[in-house]
Amino acid sequence: MIWGALGIVLIAGACAAVQIGANLGYDDALTGFEDAIDDAEDGVRLLDDELAALEGTLAVASGIAGHDASVLMDAASKEVLIKTVGEAETAVADGTAVREQQLPAADEKPTWAWELFGETTQLNADRDATDELVDDLETASQSADEAARTLEDAGVTAIASAADAASGFEAAHVSARNLDIIALRSAAERLQQSKGSFDETAAAAYTDLETAASQMLTSEQAELAEKSGPLYEARLQIEAFARSLSPGVLLDFDWSEIVNGYGYADSMGGYATWWYADPGYATIELSNSVAAYWPGARSEALVAHEVGHAISVKCDEMYDDSDQANIEAWATAWAISMGYTDVANGTSAYGPPPQSLIDTATGCR
Repeated sequence: MIWGALGIVLIAGACAAVQIGANLGYDDALTGFEDAIDDAEDGVRLLDDELAALEGTLAVASGIAGHDASVLMDAASKEVLIKTVGEAETAVADGTAVREQQLPAADEKPTWAWELFGETTQLNADRDATDELVDDLETASQSADEAARTLEDAGVTAIASAADAASGFEAAHVSARNLDIIALRSAAERLQQSKGSFDETAAAAYTDLETAASQMLTSEQAELAEKSGPLYEARLQIEAFARSLSPGVLLDFDWSEIVNGYGYADSMGGYATWWYADPGYATIELSNSVAAYWPGARSEALVAHEVGHAISVKCDEMYDDSDQANIEAWATAWAISMGYTDVANGTSAYGPPPQSLIDTATGCR
């Protein structure tokens, strides 16, 4: 009986030891599994942040790369941007696929040793799988971060190339309308101010810049078409002459048979309208006869008079422009100060200006 009782005690003890060991093994496995889950959840949060940042940058870049009219952007820069957009889209797709993987969950802790052993094995397997997922999440986060930085660099380079090209583009298309040129300058300035950044503000400035450039081409073609005909070359020469007299002042030109009541026979007419804005700009209207008699001292003097009005946008405080007689005297004086002494400089129509005004006009260039 004693041996039998002792055997029962030993068996019970062994069973208790197995049960305790199973519990301890399970608890250790659960701790390791939960630590892995914590790491994975941290990885998910980081990946979510990186994907959100990448998708934001991608939205901006895609809009820029997909802009129909890339008049100013350097072709090579745009090609790199388009390629980088594709790579970023792949990074988003790959990261999303990793993000969508479900994290395993531990079942309720079983009671018996044989159940604990099985669940411990499962927890260890789930921990190993979760560790692999943590690595995948980290890799996907790094890829998304790298893709975003590469995309931003490509985007900044691309839009900077457009901003840098704006001044040269303007110089090559002087016949575009003033307001289109001003829109180009404004957008280029905003883009320059955002230099180094790549966001919706920079994208909007870029879109406005390209739109203004496209509109400049359209208005230039319309303007040149209006000047077509036998006097075309003379008109272009006169416009270039006028611009050379007033550097920095934007000038539009309109041509008509009769201007300000003149243009019949050998008479010449001119009319100027100017706006004190930033930048100031003006429109000069000339009769066809000015071009018909070009080159000639009368044509030059009349054009100089109208430019004298236009250049007022740079010198508005140098004379009293509240009186029409003063306005005409100023334009005449300015033409004379530039050396255009033919009476078509305004003298024949408005009389000679005072020498003091001519002297003052020499300070307006």
